[in-house]
Amino acid sequence: MAEAFFVGIDLGTSGYRAIAITQEGTIVGQSYLSSSIEIVQAKEQNPIDWWAGIKQVLTHLFQTVPAYQVKSIAVNGTSGTVFLVSAQGIPITPALLYHHNLSKEQAQYIAQYAPPTSGALGATSGLAKLLYLLQHYPEEAKYTAYLVHQADWIAFCLGASLGISDENNCLKTGYDPYYRMWPTWLNHLPISNSLLPKVVPPGTPIGKVNQEMVNDFGLNQDTTLVAGTTDSVAAVIAAGTQQAGDAVTSLGSTLVLKIITPQSIFNKDQGIYSHRLGDFWLAGGASNSGGAVLQQYFTQNQIDKMTPLLKPNEPTGLNYYPLVNPGERFPTCDSDYPPRMTPRPKSDLIFFQGILEGIAQIETQGYHQLHKLGAPFPNHIKTVGGGAKNLPWKKIREQTTGAKITVATHTEAAYGSALLAQQGALCHEY
Repeated sequence: MAEAFFVGIDLGTSGYRAIAITQEGTIVGQSYLSSSIEIVQAKEQNPIDWWAGIKQVLTHLFQTVPAYQVKSIAVNGTSGTVFLVSAQGIPITPALLYHHNLSKEQAQYIAQYAPPTSGALGATSGLAKLLYLLQHYPEEAKYTAYLVHQADWIAFCLGASLGISDENNCLKTGYDPYYRMWPTWLNHLPISNSLLPKVVPPGTPIGKVNQEMVNDFGLNQDTTLVAGTTDSVAAVIAAGTQQAGDAVTSLGSTLVLKIITPQSIFNKDQGIYSHRLGDFWLAGGASNSGGAVLQQYFTQNQIDKMTPLLKPNEPTGLNYYPLVNPGERFPTCDSDYPPRMTPRPKSDLIFFQGILEGIAQIETQGYHQLHKLGAPFPNHIKTVGGGAKNLPWKKIREQTTGAKITVATHTEAAYGSALLAQQGALCHEY
């Protein structure tokens, strides 16, 4: 019997990726297509361009992976990216991306009715963008059948029915993941409930590929489509977090913390909210500190040369709070919070280590803040992002947090979606 493969598709902030894995989780093929800088920076995009990019990625993937052996496919997309479609699934408005923040007036209106635990608060929420679209495209709104998220529409193009989404993508559109329903307070808003999709947990089978996919790529007509998730949740799934207390720290331009917790955690002032993830919840927060501070002072070549010379067992005691500009989101919420980057020693190496120690302290404070809100303190932190490979920094962070820290084997969101596709293949009804 031919081996089964499971495909994950990622619509990320900078391009498109597809990964195919075996039942054991081994990657057997992957494909990537970057977006132009103009597309990456745009806050509005044409969904048709996404589909063209995904088809290119799949064409390349299936040059090395036998399409007929693909058993299931799942898609993730950026959180809060939404647009309106007709009853035939044709986009009738631009897609407003995750960082589109022109819906401030709509967000203020939503705040009159939404509880403080709702993920729909703020100008970048999917719900605020829905109101924005309805108000700014009144003629198109007359022909609107559904609000769709980025991942929903790509799944539709592959063959899924319109009007189906997942719990994670719907969080910022107002869905209540605790009671698993669209809440009644939405009735106060000038929207029709018919615009909102049916919501299922990530990993739920939602259909089969359509005949076009069978003809174009040679997929089996029984290939199952599985509900996906957001790109950030997919990356956490890829890292292999499974139990309450497992955490993921992303050391990129900013510092992002995620932890699996038995109960949901929300703090609107600090941007803390929780996604359902199987039998648990995924809570987290994002600091303005991170790798961008290092890039402000050092080139990558300087960082690479100094890293082996770091002395984790000899703390500098500099007590920095590294920020590029004033203002912090988490674990302190203060738009005027000042960077603390003095005194600066004569040695660049000591200065470099002091910055790393400062970011490690913020990471520890962040996990303590999540713990105060009800999350377990992490017993195991997996690290992703550019800073994950810095082993002396890993030692500094272990000493500061007191937790075991490892580098995640897999970090690609597409890999996490492939795992969801594998999960969905075990189900037989949709």
